[in-house]
Amino acid sequence: CGGFLGDAILVVWSAAGVASLLKASPALFYVVKYIGAAYRAWIGLQMLRGAVRNWRVRKAGESVAQDAAPADESHPFRKALIVSLLNPKAILFFISFFIQFVDPAFPHPALSFVVLGAIAQCASFLYLSTLIFAGARLAEHFRRRRKLAAGAASSVGGLFIGFSVKLALATMS
Repeated sequence: CGGFLGDAILVVWSAAGVASLLKASPALFYVVKYIGAAYRAWIGLQMLRGAVRNWRVRKAGESVAQDAAPADESHPFRKALIVSLLNPKAILFFISFFIQFVDPAFPHPALSFVVLGAIAQCASFLYLSTLIFAGARLAEHFRRRRKLAAGAASSVGGLFIGFSVKLALATMS
């Protein structure tokens, strides 16, 4: 739901022309880009920390407490919303994609944004639903295999850190 709300906000911003400021102002774009990269790195570091904690608890033979849940399970709505709103590629997608299909001479250009936004949300719903249902099945397997879960969480944390570095080093095209 956080991703849906974030995308809806980006559509509204695109319709209002606010997102165009990011394209017109490279400095503002880079601020958003670096904040997004830093946030992804922070998520990755939290996942690595949770994986190490989970591994240590497992290695010590102690039972895993409920509060030792991976960092990515706390506040998923807020995290998805922030990642969506600070995603420069999504912002540029909405700017470049939506603007191509909106005719300013059309009597109701807002209607074009509503229709395109609804199509984007439907595609996002199908994609995210597939990920959620597949993820729920995988999560059940990972709950039974803590060692595998710690390895997977550290891998995903490393990927988040790698993506944050890639995002920070990417140029605006």
